[in-house]
Amino acid sequence: MGYDVTRFQGEVDEDLLCPICSGVLEEPVQAPHCEHAFCNACITQWFSQQQICPVDRTVVTLAHLRPVPRIMRNMLSKLQITCENSVFGCKAVLRLDQLQSHLKDCEHNPKRPVLCEEGCGLEMPKDELLNHNCIKHLRTMVQQQSTKIGELERTAAEHKHQLAEQKRDIQLLKAYMRAIRSANPNLQNLEETIEYNEILEWVNSLQPARVTRWGGMISTPDAVLQAVIKRSLIDSGCPMSIVNDLIENAHERNWPHGLATLETRQMNRRYYENYVAKRIPGKQAVVVMACENQHMGEDMILEPGLVQKESSTRCSKRLRERLEEEEETGSDPSRLRERLEEEEETGSDPSVHLKPWFMQNLIAQNEASIAFICGTHVPCTSES
Repeated sequence: MGYDVTRFQGEVDEDLLCPICSGVLEEPVQAPHCEHAFCNACITQWFSQQQICPVDRTVVTLAHLRPVPRIMRNMLSKLQITCENSVFGCKAVLRLDQLQSHLKDCEHNPKRPVLCEEGCGLEMPKDELLNHNCIKHLRTMVQQQSTKIGELERTAAEHKHQLAEQKRDIQLLKAYMRAIRSANPNLQNLEETIEYNEILEWVNSLQPARVTRWGGMISTPDAVLQAVIKRSLIDSGCPMSIVNDLIENAHERNWPHGLATLETRQMNRRYYENYVAKRIPGKQAVVVMACENQHMGEDMILEPGLVQKESSTRCSKRLRERLEEEEETGSDPSRLRERLEEEEETGSDPSVHLKPWFMQNLIAQNEASIAFICGTHVPCTSES
């Protein structure tokens, strides 16, 4: 629909008026042959009823319409028009081609977006601000968010169910492949390649870790701790084909030769910091893969890897026992007392800060124990 003629300053040329609405042309277009000009909205509505020119009744379709000449557009743009918000108090008179930009910023525009200053910060049209209720809006927003969270939770549950089904399918496929391999040994390399890729992907997904507290590791984990470690391994994406092997090798009875006895651990204690380790998410535990620790020597690594779980509580208890022994023998326990107080104040494990002389005493008294779980050999590299 065109602009109301009464809004313009001075007389408006008849050629700039729409024959359908009798208003000043808005978004004008013209017929190709007769060159009659119309508002785009007016002629579109006209053609929905009949495909002829409203002036001379010649056949015209919507596809035949084209923009009006530039001279007509220039004449329209120079017309002086009042703001459509004049009824709300706006006194502006401006060129027609500046009207749209003015309306966006007109302070009298009842539809101009404004922000609620009462606390909720909602953006709304100015004329809706008087009836706005922040509490009602926030309640609606909370309900919408709760609905969205519920939908996301349902989607996550569906994805989790689908993932579990896919894992079961993979296990069935592996069992099927093993059955085929038993009949055809040539397929053995295919299964090994698949398992290798799974293990490689898992190892590369773990974050690097630098362990400096090898003296506080658990050497004989009980069933509860083994279950915790097993769950952590599964949650981290460890392939199920090696999880049971890892847990079986958590006990010191399965450690490598260089760590099998107290004497060998005491001899090799200076090499512990040279291990390249990866952190198991969510637990104070690391995995040490043989492929990343070839520099340690065959007697210090276990094919294909190790997992170590620290116990700062045990270290704290033994610090107290050592402190009591020092006091009974009349030795100066001040250094031990400082470390113990530091642990109690900060909750940190003082074994990080122990001097070499005290670490040697801990190892000599079977205080430094390292828990290892067998991993899987993956030829990869990692940053220590």
